[in-house]
Amino acid sequence: MIVLAIGAHPDDTEILCAGTLAKMKRIGHEVILCHASTGDKGHYMIPAEELIRIRQQEAQDAGAVIASKVISLGLKDGEISSESEAAKLKFIELIRTVRPDMIITHAPNDYMPDHVAVSKLVFDTSFLATLPGFSDIPVAGKIPTLYYMDNLSGINFQPTIYVDVEETFQTKIEMLKKHQSQLVWLKEHDNVDIVDFVATLGKLRGIQAGCNYAEGFIQHMVWTRPNAVRFPV
Repeated sequence: MIVLAIGAHPDDTEILCAGTLAKMKRIGHEVILCHASTGDKGHYMIPAEELIRIRQQEAQDAGAVIASKVISLGLKDGEISSESEAAKLKFIELIRTVRPDMIITHAPNDYMPDHVAVSKLVFDTSFLATLPGFSDIPVAGKIPTLYYMDNLSGINFQPTIYVDVEETFQTKIEMLKKHQSQLVWLKEHDNVDIVDFVATLGKLRGIQAGCNYAEGFIQHMVWTRPNAVRFPV
């Protein structure tokens, strides 16, 4: 099975679902990480062009922890729009190229505009990628199953599926720590220790799921989605 995890920024999938991705990879599924934005505005002191290079390397280093390919769509922080035809084309071509069986992305009610826009873009284009036109890349053969990863603090997010990630939680933390620029940024911008934050949410979902650490997901349940596909962990 091919699993495509799409976040708005280079560290989002590491924060929200890396334990599950590591577990999927460990049992033999192909896992591909994608971030829509370059992360160009994620630091107060580092200039944008330098920061882009740093964050791309951090993303590659994080993906290397689980030997997964990392793709950047090259959009800009704060400028992602679900109404942008250029952005839609990037997502369509991504899905046609990767041809995933499953996509994991942001919840529609996450906390910031880029996350919400990516959620909508993934929903829209994972269908559009199966239609003729748009691009010379051959159409995707099927509409992938769609799952939303936890929003950043779990507010108004009630998982329909929990994944026990105790055995891969330290791998998740290792991946997250590759994003050193963002450990600084999140402390300065949001006054949060993101490693502690992730551990706390993981423990909360673990309490709900009856294990030590868990990650929560909501399956998008609509017609044309292959809803009978079992979550592959």
